[in-house]
Amino acid sequence: MLKYTICAAFVAVFCLSSFLTERKPVAKTARENYEQYCSSCHGEKVEAFVDRNWKHGKAKSDLVKSITGGYPDLGMPTWSPTLNEQEISEMADLILESLKNVDQYKFTSKPTSNVFTTEGMTVKLDTVASGLKSPWGLAFMPDGGMIITDRAGDVYRVDKANRKTKLTGGPMVLVEGQGGLLDVELHPDFAKNQLVYMSYSAFRQEGSDKLSTTAVMRAKLVGDALTDQKIIFEALPYSKTRHHYGSRLKFDKQNFLYVSVGDRGNEKENPQSLDRGPGKIHRLHDDGRIPADNPFLNEKKERTSVYSYGHRNPQGMALNPATGQIWTNEHGPRGGDEVNIIKKAANYGWPVICYGINYDGKPITNLSAKEGMEQPLTYWLPSIAPSGMAFVDGAKYPGWKNNLMVGSLRFQYLNRCVLEGNKIVKQETILKNIGRLRNVDMGPDGYLYVSVEDPGYVFRLLPVNQ
Repeated sequence: MLKYTICAAFVAVFCLSSFLTERKPVAKTARENYEQYCSSCHGEKVEAFVDRNWKHGKAKSDLVKSITGGYPDLGMPTWSPTLNEQEISEMADLILESLKNVDQYKFTSKPTSNVFTTEGMTVKLDTVASGLKSPWGLAFMPDGGMIITDRAGDVYRVDKANRKTKLTGGPMVLVEGQGGLLDVELHPDFAKNQLVYMSYSAFRQEGSDKLSTTAVMRAKLVGDALTDQKIIFEALPYSKTRHHYGSRLKFDKQNFLYVSVGDRGNEKENPQSLDRGPGKIHRLHDDGRIPADNPFLNEKKERTSVYSYGHRNPQGMALNPATGQIWTNEHGPRGGDEVNIIKKAANYGWPVICYGINYDGKPITNLSAKEGMEQPLTYWLPSIAPSGMAFVDGAKYPGWKNNLMVGSLRFQYLNRCVLEGNKIVKQETILKNIGRLRNVDMGPDGYLYVSVEDPGYVFRLLPVNQ
């Protein structure tokens, strides 16, 4: 009898202990609660979720009301049965704190002069070219001049005296949506062969449909004319969409030409399919031939131009002068813009993994990492809409030595990334509110050049003695 009483008491204590444990779980942080209860609808990172329109307000009282009572008719559940008042308050505070991540880019004041002071340097803008719409590509000529492509379809040469001349013979482009005349690159031996490369939105008619894709034309510059035009690359298949063309061009130290191509808005088929050209970084010989050591084969066991895949919309590309590696940046959706080092045969994950959410506020994926897929060196939440990029080389900018510069279209500034090896350890927003910064490039004269659009200018950044 005594034995039975002790056992019964033990069971009662054990059950009570289990009951209390179930009733009083270990306290979770607001971020842990977000990840458990909110991420399936709003995305893995709260920093991406907050970059949205707030239909019911974003004051703390508005957020507490939304979380507590929800809006069931709109798909927002009521969370008061699950989260207590303190947890809801902490969740609202987390959202408010994350909103600061968006607000940091909302520069209220316009520049009052052409001089900008940063942590490392003071520079002033020297106008090189004006009267443009969207100066997409910049290429530097041996005589000190440069070639500029305008997305509207025109190609210009600007001489050392900043005199602008329109060139003839450029490609026929589809100037719709994000399409048009895109990047320009000179052959590494341009001084001898005068070869110019241009990426653009090519188009063709199929029945009643006008289809387009990213293509590359090579031409020879003779006087004020581009001659001997040859299309050396087309990203197949053509499609009806008018966005996510990419596209940047860059020669590496072995004279291979790299071409970035966006997914054309078809993330379900293009980025992860090795049979499709969009959503890739391609590598070519200077005449368009496929290098024998490219990593992928087609059905006929022939090498293809694909070098890496799983890209969304890479609009920046630069050669790291210290390592010879090709670096890119690419647009995420709402959040999740990336900087990557391009590796042979590597999969960069889109849309299987992503740090952003869709434009309608819904998650694209709940995964931000997966085995066999590359992680970015950095990503931006919110999206800054990165454009051109360049490494600071030479002695003219000692305070920015070896920094990586990335343009922001959305927030209209230049992003300075401080590197330690291949790691981005610090960032600074500079040239605030300069305009939609379309490109940044390092000239052979040792100066940085940036272009902005609507209206379109090209500026040289001149160091100011400090």
